[in-house]
Amino acid sequence: MTGVRSHPNPQLRSWALGEGVERPTLWYRSLRLALRVGMSLLWKVRVFNRHYEPPSGSAVYVCNHQSFLDPILMSFALRRPMHYMARETLFNAPGFGRLIRSVNAFPVRRGTADTGALKEAMRRLKAGGQVVLFAEGTRTLDGTIGPLLPGVAMLSRRAAEWTVPVVLDGAFEAWPRWQTLPSPGNVIVQYGPPIHRDDIAGLTNEELMARIRRAMIDMQAQMRERVGRPPLTYTDGEERH
Repeated sequence: MTGVRSHPNPQLRSWALGEGVERPTLWYRSLRLALRVGMSLLWKVRVFNRHYEPPSGSAVYVCNHQSFLDPILMSFALRRPMHYMARETLFNAPGFGRLIRSVNAFPVRRGTADTGALKEAMRRLKAGGQVVLFAEGTRTLDGTIGPLLPGVAMLSRRAAEWTVPVVLDGAFEAWPRWQTLPSPGNVIVQYGPPIHRDDIAGLTNEELMARIRRAMIDMQAQMRERVGRPPLTYTDGEERH
């Protein structure tokens, strides 16, 4: 596949980010580096199109959900810090809850219209932050990308300057949800072109979610073709465009 790159945005090569851009703390940077090294011992991870990370402005990253390690995978190659909407039960263990809060995670009640979590995501976006959402709401059962939750559209339209589609592939094969421990594997992380809020002003929430999901499915198909993996079958008509 043509058009994929592995270098960061040139405007973000230095840790001295632009004026008004949130900077990662030393703790955040240190933990991200440790996780990157640890992940490399477990899986071969390739990251493409990091240059699509916006150098400034708030951004929602819409990512598919394949494994427990997805929050680490989708963001460890980015320069700006991320904020993570995470399942509420993950915060119940005091030690682990404090750990993930220290790297900008905040809870969401899965399976409900959690307005509190959406308000918190909106607050962080309006402060200029980057928020990652696993918009399917749960991990995939077969590797395909499921329907996206409508709350993402509200955040993209009301609070984010940019919406960035992200696709992970290979994590499902290495660690499906029914498997207790991960297996060695090859994982790809690829970012899509960021969508500016001016470009979605005329779209309904449903049209926006359909556009993002189609882009993600197409990215996934191209990624799998490039590495020789068989194509995935979508039964709802959302095949590769």
